[in-house]
Amino acid sequence: MKFTATVALLVMAMNASTTTIMAATSTGAATATANIGSGNVTFRSQRGVSPSGAFFKDAEQHQQQQQASSETLPLVTAATAMGVRGGEEEMTFQHRMKIGFYFALWYFLNVVYNIVNKKLLNVVPAPVTIGTIQLGIGTLYASLLWITGIRAIPKLTPKGKEIVTKVGIYHGSGQLFSIVSLGAGPVSFTHIVKALEPFFSAIVSALVFGTWMKPQVYATLIPVVGGVGYACLKERSFSWLAFGMAMASNISFALRAVVSKQGMNNYIGENMSSVNLFAAVTTASFFLCIPAAIISEKTMLLDLWQKATVGSEAVTTSKELMKTLISSGLVHYLNNEVMYLALSNVHPVTLAVGNTMKRVFIMVASVLVFRNPVSVQAGIGAGIGISGVLLYSLTKQHYEAIEKKEVAEAAAAAASKGRGRGLRRGLGRK
Repeated sequence: MKFTATVALLVMAMNASTTTIMAATSTGAATATANIGSGNVTFRSQRGVSPSGAFFKDAEQHQQQQQASSETLPLVTAATAMGVRGGEEEMTFQHRMKIGFYFALWYFLNVVYNIVNKKLLNVVPAPVTIGTIQLGIGTLYASLLWITGIRAIPKLTPKGKEIVTKVGIYHGSGQLFSIVSLGAGPVSFTHIVKALEPFFSAIVSALVFGTWMKPQVYATLIPVVGGVGYACLKERSFSWLAFGMAMASNISFALRAVVSKQGMNNYIGENMSSVNLFAAVTTASFFLCIPAAIISEKTMLLDLWQKATVGSEAVTTSKELMKTLISSGLVHYLNNEVMYLALSNVHPVTLAVGNTMKRVFIMVASVLVFRNPVSVQAGIGAGIGISGVLLYSLTKQHYEAIEKKEVAEAAAAAASKGRGRGLRRGLGRK
């Protein structure tokens, strides 16, 4: 608990000092795109409107809010304002160090969450209730920041409430599906299957929202599907429940990313920084998941808790188990906050590489901690699948960049043509 509290204070300090790297410099609309895992989410700031960071993983998806209250400010130093080369180099070095620290902490919290979560589920196998409580702990943490004034209280518009509720449904269901999968099988197996998330994001984008990509992008999904399929084909730790729930979480997170991309271009309220948006979505997810926990597991948690802490079969104390549960909830929430801090400072390609490597770190750490045997076939399949995810992310970013360039060139050509017509009409009048 002391460690978790220290990390929480550290994250709050970083969040308070985080500055907007890419801010709109004109009074017109400004657009930024980031990729979290498998989904690109675009958000746009408009004249007189604070930018709203779109949701993530799948994230991928965001930029820190630029507010008139100076909650966040563009990264400007006296050295850069004066154009001093030495000052620029120093800032670049500091910026890189900060990004490296964010990514290291993001990876670390991911690994800690998965390991602590698995240990907790081994003792108290009530995944839906535990997942809901973890969302509740995140909600309580965010509420304390709002009540104490550390973070401005968000004020959602009716449209914003609708969007947050919709994203909260997919975020909450994805969280519960993931934790059920983690409880039913090895951590490494769950993350092998979850590498398929880009595949589902592509399907949802195309079939549900009519957003199609280049054939070359779809082609990169072949090694993803093939690698994961090969890894699961004869996996000794294969579990249909773990597999099915991991696949369901892929669908939920794919819908979350795509729905976010479709809806977050709107003004959704005041004080809606990216971390406040995540807090609002977490709060919505928590209340939406409570009925699922009550219906599916009823009082199972209490019975399992007593069995694990009382009597001859006790494996721990109630105090220690409570610490573990609270820590898992805080680490889960802080992991996502640190992710947002990292994403606000990197290019989408950097994020794609980082997110791919994150899954590798989690798998390796889980194998070392739990000593779950991984077959050579599973290792090869996982390597092919995860490499495919990276290839997909890079290819998608490449063709999106080309498309944006073509659109910009077409707009410039049209504007130039319009000016030419106006000039000819003016000369004709003369």
